[in-house]
Amino acid sequence: MMKPEALFILGPTASGKTACALELAQREPIEIISVDSALVYKGMDIGTAKPSAAELAMAPHHLINLIEPTQVYSAAQFATDATRLIADITARGKRAVLVGGTMLYVKALLEPLTELPTADAAIRADINQRAAQIGWPQMHEVLREIDPITAARLMPNDAQRINRALEIFYISNKPMSAWLADDTATHELPFTPRVFALIPQPRSVLHERINARFQQMIAMGFVDEVRALRARGDLSMDTPSMRCVGYRQAWEYLDGLCDEATFIEKGQAATRQLAKRQLTWLRGMADVTVIDPMVEANMPFGF
Repeated sequence: MMKPEALFILGPTASGKTACALELAQREPIEIISVDSALVYKGMDIGTAKPSAAELAMAPHHLINLIEPTQVYSAAQFATDATRLIADITARGKRAVLVGGTMLYVKALLEPLTELPTADAAIRADINQRAAQIGWPQMHEVLREIDPITAARLMPNDAQRINRALEIFYISNKPMSAWLADDTATHELPFTPRVFALIPQPRSVLHERINARFQQMIAMGFVDEVRALRARGDLSMDTPSMRCVGYRQAWEYLDGLCDEATFIEKGQAATRQLAKRQLTWLRGMADVTVIDPMVEANMPFGF
């Protein structure tokens, strides 16, 4: 029995992925699966460049507006949900099109993930309490003593990942690096991926698009969106959702830590850095067809 085909339209932020997918929706019956870790949050619309109501109506969309900004959605959960959705969409006689730029989600879906111990809130709280006393660089040294391999790939202030690595050790008495080394499971995909990457050339074109889109977000009311999120009272700059690009910079601006011009400059710079990381991921992927959306005038280019 033939496996269903899943089409991936990947690329850095502001490369035109959504427009490409919606153009494809005009030509054939598709359903879009978002591959974006920011679009899962409710109430975070402008700063995430979430598709508008009109765009959402052009084709069924999945994995958008799933959770509150206080909640967490993991790459492993994405892989589970996306695999199920690809099968469901195919069963409905449509094509599944995965669109976005969260490359960790792509990796989780296309490559095996080690089944690590589930989180323990009490242990995590103890780690955070100790970190508050001695600081994360010192906690990084604690991790180095018990798991030097994992510690070597983490920055001393990477609180989230240091916390997780320590938590895994304290739960299982086994370092994270050992868990990863023990992972010998084979992974056969239940679908056939066709992966396209939209990469505008030269890089300056992408930077111009990023800068212009951030300015457009400001004009659409991005600062007011962040102001409303702050007013909820249950979010802070340490909440994972508020670490999304642009939101942290807007939060600092509303805290009075910088003026508007500096906020915009920082937001644009952080978005360009995100795009750089996304491009690095894409360059390391095999079996990817690279398309320059600035050259390919008749999108979507022969899917």
